[in-house]
Amino acid sequence: MKNRAKLLLLYIIFSTIWILVTDNIVVFSNIPKQIVVVFQNVKGIIFVLLTSVFIYYLVLKKEAYEKEKAENNKLHVLINSMVDFVNFKDGEGRWTEANDFAIKLFQLEHINFKGKKDSELAQYSDFHAESLQYCETSDEQAWQIGRPSRCIEEIPMPSGGFKTFDTIKIPSFYSNGERKELVVMGRDITEQVQAEKKLAESEQKYKSLFEFNPELVFMIDLEGRLTNANDHIYRYTGYRFNELKLKTVLPIISKKDRKKVLKAFHRIFRANQPYINEEIEIITKEGTTKIVRCTSVPMTIDDEIVGVIGYAVDITKEIETEQLLRKTEKLSVVGELAASVAHEIRNPLTSIKGFLQMLKTSSKENEFYYNIMLEELERINIIASELLVLAKPQKIQFTRKDLNQLLLDVQSLIESEANLYGVSLEVVGNDKIPEIQCEPNQLKQLFINLIKNSIEAEANHVKIFIRMLDKTTIQISLQDDGFGIEEERLKHLGEPFYSMKEKGTGLGLTVSYRIVHFHRGEITFNSKVNEGTTVEITLPIENTM
Repeated sequence: MKNRAKLLLLYIIFSTIWILVTDNIVVFSNIPKQIVVVFQNVKGIIFVLLTSVFIYYLVLKKEAYEKEKAENNKLHVLINSMVDFVNFKDGEGRWTEANDFAIKLFQLEHINFKGKKDSELAQYSDFHAESLQYCETSDEQAWQIGRPSRCIEEIPMPSGGFKTFDTIKIPSFYSNGERKELVVMGRDITEQVQAEKKLAESEQKYKSLFEFNPELVFMIDLEGRLTNANDHIYRYTGYRFNELKLKTVLPIISKKDRKKVLKAFHRIFRANQPYINEEIEIITKEGTTKIVRCTSVPMTIDDEIVGVIGYAVDITKEIETEQLLRKTEKLSVVGELAASVAHEIRNPLTSIKGFLQMLKTSSKENEFYYNIMLEELERINIIASELLVLAKPQKIQFTRKDLNQLLLDVQSLIESEANLYGVSLEVVGNDKIPEIQCEPNQLKQLFINLIKNSIEAEANHVKIFIRMLDKTTIQISLQDDGFGIEEERLKHLGEPFYSMKEKGTGLGLTVSYRIVHFHRGEITFNSKVNEGTTVEITLPIENTM
């Protein structure tokens, strides 16, 4: 508006001067009338031409001004409608334009910012002075780069904390290389950065919970395939990552538990119910059986079940310990009863047996019945003898004994009985085995019991060998090719009065377990029906009670 007013004033002055000067020239000059007419016409034409040029120039200026004003209005509306920080600076770093967001950010609402540099504006904002001064340093880096560049900037807030901006700086230059303008746009990514930080923290917690969890952790999709698992799963089962990844887990679950697992799997998806503290048998790659206590819960994303996440704890040792404790308790109960019962039975048994032998000698009439009664009395005597062995042992002095010699003694004692049943008995010695501390007679009884079981299992060949398990432990293995033992019966071996034989007392293996336990050792049975049985006994070399 000011420029237009100046132009109008100049036009009035010029027009007035032109009229006065030209008219006075005509009046005070003695110019003929014919020339005056021509002069007035020329003067008028010149005035019209000059006036036309002025009016044309004035119209163009007005249109350009209106156009510039419209563009500036559009730019102002545009940058103020943006949620980003927007700032325009000239080649000297002076602010030429900024949106409301930028002005409020630096608390410059009542400051005429145009034409001022960041360092000059810093004088009006004590809180943001340092940030504004840093902007000049950052801008200079953008000029040096010479092309659009991007950086992350943090602006402190009076209320505390920071706002984080993803800032783009676009420099432009004149054709001669001089700096023309710098456009600065910054997007507020504070919430995004905080969300990413929380997500990273959450992922780290998840990673710690998942990968470093001492338990077995796994994820299963809706198809029952293993989608993820921590390393414990692979170490525990013996499978490699690619052998289980994206494959069904059913093959590593024992057959007897598969229906239970499938039922629980469907219950989780259909009823959204967790599967808590269920015991499941796992078959490792080597074929061994392990037991885990498993808890599985539905994995939900956007209120939709997408799979199952589960945790499992190995309780194999716990189960074995419980079973061993039950056996030990039974042995303890039997041992407590054995001493009194055995002595009470043997006293009248001796008298009855003596009188039967007298009757048998004096009368041949009922000899058949006498023989049956004597056989049954002998059977009762054997049971009483085994009960005495189960009684709490007294303090026995261990002696050092060569296991090779002890097994040869056992072989000589029972070989004739083995030959009678057509069983070959092989003892493989080991000269590298040191002498061990033991009670020789009890170990002899242990080996005799086991060999008799093999003979009665219709074995053709029984082999016994010894080896060093480690520096402190010896292992004796007894293998036969008899009819074997069913898996269901294996877990009951050693329980008092549990026998698979028609006339068995169920105390032979109980005595054997007691002898091994007394020597601080372990005994295990591995058997397959119609293939044979392997008994492994581990004994410590040094044994002090």
